[in-house]
Amino acid sequence: MVVRTWNLFHGNSFPSSRKGYLREMVELITADRPDVVCLQEIPAWALPRVGEWGQMQSVWARARRSKLGPFPIPAVLGRALTAPHHGLARSGFAGQGNAILFPNEAKVREDKSITLNTNPFCEERGSLFGLSAGEMVAWEKERRVLHLVKYELPNRLRFLVGNLHATSRPGDLRLPDAELRRGMNFVIRSSELEETLIVAGDFNITRDASTTVQELVNAPIESRWTSYGEQIDQVLLRRAVATSVRVWPDEERVYNGKLLSDHAPVEVQVELRPKG
Repeated sequence: MVVRTWNLFHGNSFPSSRKGYLREMVELITADRPDVVCLQEIPAWALPRVGEWGQMQSVWARARRSKLGPFPIPAVLGRALTAPHHGLARSGFAGQGNAILFPNEAKVREDKSITLNTNPFCEERGSLFGLSAGEMVAWEKERRVLHLVKYELPNRLRFLVGNLHATSRPGDLRLPDAELRRGMNFVIRSSELEETLIVAGDFNITRDASTTVQELVNAPIESRWTSYGEQIDQVLLRRAVATSVRVWPDEERVYNGKLLSDHAPVEVQVELRPKG
């Protein structure tokens, strides 16, 4: 099976241009019907549409509402406000969220999410990290989530797929790593023995820099994960193994002469492990 993850950068090309390519990105990443696609940084107005664009079943989670200043606004209004200059789509006007795409024939068993940077969590972790009150407020200001779906295929195979987009804090990698640990604990608590576990997304911390990833890949064999993707966009597997992993080269994400997104998709070929 093929698993892909891609941060869509709100449909922007890189460097940004006035035109957006959000639908084109979704159609590109799903063109050959992969088995699982995890997408991040989707404008709020587009979240209900990505499944139709990709011709796959889709579930999604909104991380940030569309806003005009401090006031929430409808997602369609957020889209209208960003239309004159697409680069503004990354502002609060548009809001954002993440989506998981998977086979149309799958039966959804569960769909839920967790906020990674709640106020109590940021205060508790922030105190341990020695953060100031202002730094804690900044950490929790932009909501981040891990969203998961549990589904079953007609052949009775069951999967749990998680999609995570952690806080970007290059100056203090303890923050995205703490969110990753919180998210993975949520996945593990939610998992069942017969499920293949897949967690992908933009972790905003590299595999080698993450103490969470290192603990997961060095855990006892019965609870061990494997990690793929050396940069911040990664895939974690349990009860499965990757036979190959690749980062898409630039030429595979060029459209009308524009380089799509400031991230490259990460693709993993997955081999399922026999039960037991």
